[in-house]
Amino acid sequence: MACLSDIDLATLHKTRLEERFNYKLSFQQPHHIYDNGYSRHLSRPCLSRNNANEKESLKSPHLIDLNDNCVMNNLYKKINRLNFLNKQKLLNRGDSAASAEEENDYNYFSSTTRRRRSGTWPRTRSLNAPSPFQQFGPCGRIMKNPAMVMQIQDPASQRLTWYKPPLTVLVIKKVRDSTVMAPFVQLVEWLVQEKHMVVWVESAVLDDLSLQEDKKFQSIKEKLVTFKDGRDDLTDRIDFIVCLGGDGTLLYASLLFQQSVPPVMAFHLGSLGFLTPFQFDNFQEQVTNVLEGHAALTLRSRLRCVIYRKSERRKDSDCQQHQMNCSLSADSGVSMDSCGGLHSSSGKTSSRAPSTNILVLNEVVIDRGPSPYLSNIDLFLDGKYITSVQGDGLIVSTPTGSTAYAVAAGASMIHPSVPAIMVTPICPHSLSFRPIVVPAGVELKISVSPDSRNTSWVSFDGRNRQELFHGDSLRVTTSIYPVPSICAQDQISDWFDSLAECLHWNVRKKQKCLDELSDLTASGSEDTLDELERGSDSLLDS
Repeated sequence: MACLSDIDLATLHKTRLEERFNYKLSFQQPHHIYDNGYSRHLSRPCLSRNNANEKESLKSPHLIDLNDNCVMNNLYKKINRLNFLNKQKLLNRGDSAASAEEENDYNYFSSTTRRRRSGTWPRTRSLNAPSPFQQFGPCGRIMKNPAMVMQIQDPASQRLTWYKPPLTVLVIKKVRDSTVMAPFVQLVEWLVQEKHMVVWVESAVLDDLSLQEDKKFQSIKEKLVTFKDGRDDLTDRIDFIVCLGGDGTLLYASLLFQQSVPPVMAFHLGSLGFLTPFQFDNFQEQVTNVLEGHAALTLRSRLRCVIYRKSERRKDSDCQQHQMNCSLSADSGVSMDSCGGLHSSSGKTSSRAPSTNILVLNEVVIDRGPSPYLSNIDLFLDGKYITSVQGDGLIVSTPTGSTAYAVAAGASMIHPSVPAIMVTPICPHSLSFRPIVVPAGVELKISVSPDSRNTSWVSFDGRNRQELFHGDSLRVTTSIYPVPSICAQDQISDWFDSLAECLHWNVRKKQKCLDELSDLTASGSEDTLDELERGSDSLLDS
């Protein structure tokens, strides 16, 4: 019998469960009991012979079936028999050039295949952690719940593909920057004339005086499609987005698309450029590669922020009470004319939407505004009270936003492919309040504390600033609509290049090696002290 250490642990656990099921072992009894429908027998441990010492020694106890055969012996015989039959089947095919993959498929129970299927085989490059083994010991395991199973694709395998050629492209340029004007005209002209695409631009961009004086741009101006922010809905109209400028252009693209976002290609023509990995020098080649589907993607998660006003809740409760009174009066035979205004033309009760429902790419900030008092903000996680924030405010950010306001407030930097939400206090009046990271699937509720001296103010990616009053609440969850940001290289290289070039991460003078140090440092400590003493004595004598 083969030694237990030669059997893969995952396969052993699986086969043990199968054997227990086949022989109908009872897990509720103090001893293992077989039940074949007619009789019940207690199981006995079988002894393995130590051939080296030629003495019977008790090794790991194994179960024996009703015919006094060791279950593990039968298991090994079955595995060897299956391997033999599979190899014979491969040989009978007469295919001498059979690939190694086919041989591994037929040799299912080989040690190589067991290692690969159990997760111990060397994995290919991946950004996701390996799937954890879900059996703990001989009997414990995670309860299966098919309704809660999630399929998460490895971020390293996220590559852009077009199921039909993109025809419409939205070009977003940095406003009030004359240096971006020439690249903008060059890109738009190339997209219209060479790629024959429908180019959308914001109408405010065309009002620039420098563009109106450009004769070259006037020839293609009539071919452009314009829109106005806040008035025109771009949902399902744009296939592709190109940003010219800094990180603000990507944030603006996120603001324009509050549901599904087209792939975004951002060129670095701004100040910082942490989110803009492409250089504009050879834009024709780079854009062509993206249009042909040769690009990696980084799915940058966004936060859905919803504000619930106390006044709206009061109106809703009044409407519900009014509706209940109307239903009671209808049961008593009273006319329903006095209950008008509660129902829509379709006969359904009109429901009030939240006052604010917006998706943010970087962060949502709750602060004390112009008040001189500390913010006093209550924080709840999935309905459970966590803590109260006493300080200048609170930052709730995405992994993308961890390198923005959050890092300036002392938070850690998180790769955008990590599913998480960051909670960072702003200047907390506490020495022990550190930033925390919570799972991406939770819901955060933020409200002004009842005993707070002042109200709070909230802003979304630096926009739409509004006041939070007592009784109002802000609910933050991870949105199902990420921003697909196109990578210049890949998810890892782009991020660390941005850390090094934009934030100068871990920049320090190189420590000299020992050969380059001065003689004083290289000498021993005793010699150095003696020299100092002699030098001080000579000074005193003089």
